[in-house]
Amino acid sequence: MLDKLTSVLDAKLKLLEKEGRLKGKEKVIVDIVPPGDGFGRKIVMSDQRTLLNFASNSYLGISNDPRLIKAAHEADLKFGVGPGAVRFISGTQEPHIELEKKLAEFYKTEAAMIFSSAYAANCGIIAPLVDKDTYIISDELNHNSIIMAIRFAGVPRDRKKIYAHCDMDKLRKCIDESVGNGKRLIIVTDGVFSMRGDYAPLHYIACLAEEYDPKFEEGIITVVDDSHGIGAYGKTGRGTGEVTQEDRIDIITATLGKGLGVDGGFIVSNEKVIEYLRETSPLYVYSNPIGSGVAGAALKALEILDSHEGLRLLERLRENTEYFRKGINQIGFKTIEGIHPIVPILIGDAIKAKQMVFDLYQRGIYVVALTYPVVPRGQDTIRVQILASHTRHDLDYALKSFQETGKKEGILE
Repeated sequence: MLDKLTSVLDAKLKLLEKEGRLKGKEKVIVDIVPPGDGFGRKIVMSDQRTLLNFASNSYLGISNDPRLIKAAHEADLKFGVGPGAVRFISGTQEPHIELEKKLAEFYKTEAAMIFSSAYAANCGIIAPLVDKDTYIISDELNHNSIIMAIRFAGVPRDRKKIYAHCDMDKLRKCIDESVGNGKRLIIVTDGVFSMRGDYAPLHYIACLAEEYDPKFEEGIITVVDDSHGIGAYGKTGRGTGEVTQEDRIDIITATLGKGLGVDGGFIVSNEKVIEYLRETSPLYVYSNPIGSGVAGAALKALEILDSHEGLRLLERLRENTEYFRKGINQIGFKTIEGIHPIVPILIGDAIKAKQMVFDLYQRGIYVVALTYPVVPRGQDTIRVQILASHTRHDLDYALKSFQETGKKEGILE
């Protein structure tokens, strides 16, 4: 029955390979090597190669912290490794409630709710907030989860607009064109853009929302996915809102799986919005939550982040990021300017980017190439992600390896 489809899919896979866009089988990590000899933690792959990991988004470097592991173990021993039901049946356990309370306190909002992932959180909030009188406006480089959330919500083509990346004049034009055509307007954006490491000008977005809000019967809702913000950005790790000094965002979604080093996603907003989403969000109502062990580890991660130790980790992350960004530019690579630990190195050719990643792998550096459709055609990139746990030896060795492979591939002189 699948013969015809298999033939079609095989042709599509071969085309991806020809264009240099085939990801291939996942690389498998089989062990972790503790820090030593000046180097930080390393990963051991299934081919027994030992690598420095520059492709992780565990920005604070605490995913292997014994305190998180202990907290997860204690919660698992008490409640079991899985919730066994959705939240409204028997799947709500004490760590879930404690985590939601802590997240609301951390963001200084009224309420929070957790999801199995940030992807689920994004898909889980747009649909309940959209009806036939809703317009939605989205940045052109928003994460795939936002794009799919809008599709999942079934927003008609004539009720959604995409504005040029971080272009506030274009956003204003989109809002102007929406006035009089709907009762409610949703503006949704990434906080930090995962492929570029730049961030949305949230202050301008909030000001535009405030200016135009009276023109919509049910107002304007601002939604920000700050998955690469929490635990990585801002003096206290509170993300893009802290960096842009903006606290007027209505709904923030994010992950527990990047800066906090755990798993799962969440939303923070006012109490009534959260109450409504608990009742109507299909990805919340019909899906099991994260396990209590994961929630327990997330609580411990938040405790670390919201402490003097957390401030020290964030400062180290900023220092490492600045050091690597300065070094990679001095070598001669082109990057997207910024201060975030996502450092996109612009290659501009899918084949060369893939070959460089292979060469770096042989030298003990693990990074990934980003090619179309993840990034626009011709903007093929090697994305480097800096961690607080990287040592100066790690960074220097990575810079040396990039210089050698860049010359080998003819990207550097």
